[in-house]
Amino acid sequence: MTGEEEMSNVTLDLLKKKMDDFAKERDWDKFHSPRNLLLALVGEVGELSEIFQWKGEVPKGLPDWKENEKLHVGEELSDILLYLVRLSDICGIDLGQAALRKVQLNAIKYPVNKLNQQEQVDN
Repeated sequence: MTGEEEMSNVTLDLLKKKMDDFAKERDWDKFHSPRNLLLALVGEVGELSEIFQWKGEVPKGLPDWKENEKLHVGEELSDILLYLVRLSDICGIDLGQAALRKVQLNAIKYPVNKLNQQEQVDN
């Protein structure tokens, strides 16, 4: 797969392999315990939070943000995603399947007809 093809076909499996290779090349597996990865993930969420901390409510798409600010958001979101993918791999969880299952459970918990009825009552 070329670099360009890889960029347009990003999958959780590809990210998982990249993270696994990255850790093995650096002999970091010994540091990648579930606890350590979770703490690193929480730290990255904190870094993302800092970016938004004093911005107030922000419209979708960050229209008033400078390009370097958006780039920074993308970097922090990427760090979060990569740690999450690595954590799920180390825990033996198929993150894609777990996410699909969670969407199905949420659909049962929050059925459309119930939400529409509530909106009608609220209006």
